Amino acid sequence: MADTPIKRALVSVTDKTGVVDFVKALEDEFGVEVISTGGTARVLEEAGVHVVPIEQYTGFPEMMDGRVKTLHPKVHGGLLARRDNPAHMAEAAEHGIGMIDLVCVNLYEFEKTVANPDVTFDDAIEHIDIGGPSMLRSAAKNADSVTVVSDPADYDEILEEMRVNDGCTSLELRRYLQLKVYETTANYDAAIAMWLADRYDEDFADDECDDEPSLPEELGFYLEKVDDLRYGENPQQSAAVYRFADEAADAFSSANPLVGAEQVQGKPLSYNNYLDADAAWNLVREFDGPACVILKHQNPCGSAVADDITCAYDRAFACDPKSAFGGIIACNREVPFELVEHAFDENGQFVEVIIAPSYTAEAIERMAKRPNLRVLATGGAEGHARYELRTVDGGVLVQNVDTVAEDPAGFTCPTERKPTDAEMEELMFAWRVCKGVKSNAILVSKDKAGIGMGPGQPNRVDSALLACQRADEACERMGVEKGGYACASDAFFPFRDNVDVLAEHGVTCIIQPGGSKRDDESIEACNEHGIAMVFTGNRHFRH
Repeated sequence: MADTPIKRALVSVTDKTGVVDFVKALEDEFGVEVISTGGTARVLEEAGVHVVPIEQYTGFPEMMDGRVKTLHPKVHGGLLARRDNPAHMAEAAEHGIGMIDLVCVNLYEFEKTVANPDVTFDDAIEHIDIGGPSMLRSAAKNADSVTVVSDPADYDEILEEMRVNDGCTSLELRRYLQLKVYETTANYDAAIAMWLADRYDEDFADDECDDEPSLPEELGFYLEKVDDLRYGENPQQSAAVYRFADEAADAFSSANPLVGAEQVQGKPLSYNNYLDADAAWNLVREFDGPACVILKHQNPCGSAVADDITCAYDRAFACDPKSAFGGIIACNREVPFELVEHAFDENGQFVEVIIAPSYTAEAIERMAKRPNLRVLATGGAEGHARYELRTVDGGVLVQNVDTVAEDPAGFTCPTERKPTDAEMEELMFAWRVCKGVKSNAILVSKDKAGIGMGPGQPNRVDSALLACQRADEACERMGVEKGGYACASDAFFPFRDNVDVLAEHGVTCIIQPGGSKRDDESIEACNEHGIAMVFTGNRHFRH
């Protein structure tokens, strides 16, 4: 069907940026009749635009505090009538319905409203737009004839098309605007649904239940593209990075997420950079004190806590300097010049990405000498997301993030020897790092540094053997005595051979979930070797 000039427009916007100039151009250059509502009508009239109030156009007053004003057949009939359908046009003429050729609407700022921590439930509900999305959807459905505008950024392009097309817009532009509308309304509805789900959980969850609330029956979210990536996991794979938008960010993002961090310098992050930086950033935030994690291929090859962040880095690097080459450095404190100097000048470490809450000016100046180094500043290191998701063929797996609160007072120690206070502190360090190791995961630590790691082996005894061998190598390299190790296992020991391997290499205390049918065998082995073993009751698989 041929493009037809725009003769009547309905304008009702919350964001009034540029709307006066846009509507003036419609009226002055193209003689468009302008229908408007409420506050938008007042702004346009004050600017000298002749406006037909919505109640005059429909013959029906705004009512119920403005809840009902555009939900009228003269509005939606004028938007939905197919101009190439004689029956539609005859019915419109019979009922005095004129055609509306352009709709300019943006929505009540629901997300901005609920971002206020003091917002009441009733106030949030009042900021759910009904008429706006309805008009946008009606106009977008009939994009063959109607130009629908939901974003002030599109005003200039629409006017330019009208100027070169005798007051018409092209079908290509109208289809683009149609798509934009449904993206906008989908995002808007998802934000409302997720906010309401949060309030429902808060208001009606069983206070007596300690379990996580059940996941919603329907889960909606909206993603905005941040950037196209050079390629995916391999060069033959295309890839891009997206961020969770609006309310979805509250569920799937922490307060200081990786996606959204400021890139201080460096090349664009690759797909694999994002994966590794995310794993490192999530792990280093497990610790309250100064902590550093050096991660390679999704596993922490170096990890340590210390009294200051530079010392934490030094100890993390010493765990496995060879594997640290080409890795990711994550710190949960501001990075000073001394840390950067140690990494690059003393250790000569090649680093893909460094991520931290912030950096001193001197540290940034020093890192600038490595212009390809990707430096990310998150602004903080607080919290975790609520949910995490992974795609599988045909669907998505969603789970609560593994952030269970674990108090040693609730642990059990079934062995004859109990851990000393120092051993218990060491075990808690190893237990936190172990959460970041791929299953089957064994983490061996000494002096609160993860010096031995056995990740991702098909059986746990191989993971234990690998972790112990790496721990022994680390001690030889650092010139310290072997043994006196603490060990964490992300899941229970299925057989006592795990304990025997650990004992042979000098492990003196173990922390694990417990719960195996053969726990008694592991307990007996610990008693034979004089090992203290703690059961946490919680498993930390990471596949």
